[in-house]
Amino acid sequence: MIVATTENVAGHRTVESLGQVFGVVVRSRGLTGNIVAGLRTIFGGEIKEYTALVEDTRRHAIDRLVANARAMGADAVVMMRFDSGSIGQAMNEVVAYGTAVRLQPE
Repeated sequence: MIVATTENVAGHRTVESLGQVFGVVVRSRGLTGNIVAGLRTIFGGEIKEYTALVEDTRRHAIDRLVANARAMGADAVVMMRFDSGSIGQAMNEVVAYGTAVRLQPE
């Protein structure tokens, strides 16, 4: 499955647009992670616990995006983007979205 942030995929042409596709994930850092992250804010610098949380959540959102695109019969997703936000103080939500398409080699 090709996932591209561009409208076109080099060496391919879009033969069918199947519609919007997305993958949504909501995650929470555990109590220990929140305490460690809170301590890190006192000293400054990167908060590795939250960086890891966001990276893992984005990967999981892309995996769900790909699964949904396959279920639609797509072989690629173009114009893929992320959107994220927080729910309350302890949860992070990430959506990966784009357009599911069928491609043919040029």
